[in-house]
Amino acid sequence: MKHFLLLIAVCFLCCNNSEVETLAVKDYNSFHKEAKEFCKENQYNEDYYFLVDLSVHSGKNRFFIYDFTTKKVLDKNLVTHGSCDQFEENPNKWEKVKFDNRVDSHCSMKGKYKIGNRDYSSWGINVKYWLHGLEASNKNAEKRVVVLHSWSAVKNKEVYPKYSPLSWGCPAVSDAFMGKLDVRLQKSEKPVLLWIVE
Repeated sequence: MKHFLLLIAVCFLCCNNSEVETLAVKDYNSFHKEAKEFCKENQYNEDYYFLVDLSVHSGKNRFFIYDFTTKKVLDKNLVTHGSCDQFEENPNKWEKVKFDNRVDSHCSMKGKYKIGNRDYSSWGINVKYWLHGLEASNKNAEKRVVVLHSWSAVKNKEVYPKYSPLSWGCPAVSDAFMGKLDVRLQKSEKPVLLWIVE
């Protein structure tokens, strides 16, 4: 009887935990819908876009490649956020992202970006893509040289509960993931949308 009750308790806990995990998955449908309309109206790539959700723990996958046709995430991985500690102290910089558009702030910037030209980077696989901020919240991306690049310090799989390293505002990814993004971006005849949300 004791073993039976223990089994029931374990089953109950397992079921409850799986339910909590399911509930924790965010619904991005409204973002996908808006992104698709934006890409269509502005003659961007209508096959896919990149969504970065900085409300997710930095040790978890939060960079998503979303396919508009299949309505599925094709791939996902880790991405850094900015330390945001230049103009004021930021003791929670690992746990919570702060946003600021100011030059030299080392903060992340929310909003839609046009992924621009491919260029040389001294980081990671030596490839970067210029990011052109399309909103008031990220208009200084070029001035700040906030670019999409890789960094060998960023892991290629989830490290939660540990954190990913902090950047100066760039969405930096693992070398392996950047390799995948690079192949995809070089094939695209139209600009690709990168959208950073929280």
